[in-house]
Amino acid sequence: MTDLILAIAHHLAVFTLVAIFAAEFVLLRPGIEGKRLGQLASLDRAYGGMAMLVIVVGILRVTFGSAGWEYYVGNWVFWAKMIAFLGVGLASIAPTVAVLRWVKAAKADAGFTPAAAEVSSARRFLYLQAVLLVFIPSFAAAMARGYGV
Repeated sequence: MTDLILAIAHHLAVFTLVAIFAAEFVLLRPGIEGKRLGQLASLDRAYGGMAMLVIVVGILRVTFGSAGWEYYVGNWVFWAKMIAFLGVGLASIAPTVAVLRWVKAAKADAGFTPAAAEVSSARRFLYLQAVLLVFIPSFAAAMARGYGV
């Protein structure tokens, strides 16, 4: 039963993470300003928080799940999945820093709008995250079918 609960919690956390990412992707556009910058910052905080929840539940799943931690530590597909997740996390740093900088600038100047080139740069990191995100469920599906051991 514990394994089922952890699996459900992990899947719900991952799906929520992807939904928040999609909302950020839609919102981060040239011309973003004011209220939308605040919404983007809130989404970005939620994205980071949800990523942490995914990690915590994932660790609990590895530790207390029915497969046992031995299955995971010796599975190259698991480590490939972890590398993809790490890549997503690293690719999220630049947009987060940009959003924080923009929100600070918007507080000082109510008419602030980030430069189109800055928004474009941040979006490139979102595209990278989207590409890397595709690998995570792909590796998870492979692991569920016994690949990597």
